Amino acid sequence: MHPTVILAAGWISTGTGVGNDLKSLIFNVGIPVLCGLFVLVVGWKTKAPGPTIMACIMAAIVWGLSANMSLLKDKTTQDITQYNGPASVQQGDR
Repeated sequence: MHPTVILAAGWISTGTGVGNDLKSLIFNVGIPVLCGLFVLVVGWKTKAPGPTIMACIMAAIVWGLSANMSLLKDKTTQDITQYNGPASVQQGDR
């Protein structure tokens, strides 16, 4: 007799762990590195202060928005809930 083993539970937890690590790596390392690389490439190619400053501003916006994803998620949820209206509508006296 072979013991009963549930293999899916192990794979699911492993996949979740890898997914969380990968998400953390992308948001904490990947996006900041790409933003810095973007600014360096624009500065190197144009050799002008105007486009380089605009590249810095755009990189800061992307980096800032990606760093505040949880705040944006909560704000979106609030907007959707507010748009849908109250959960129950009460009628007054007639």
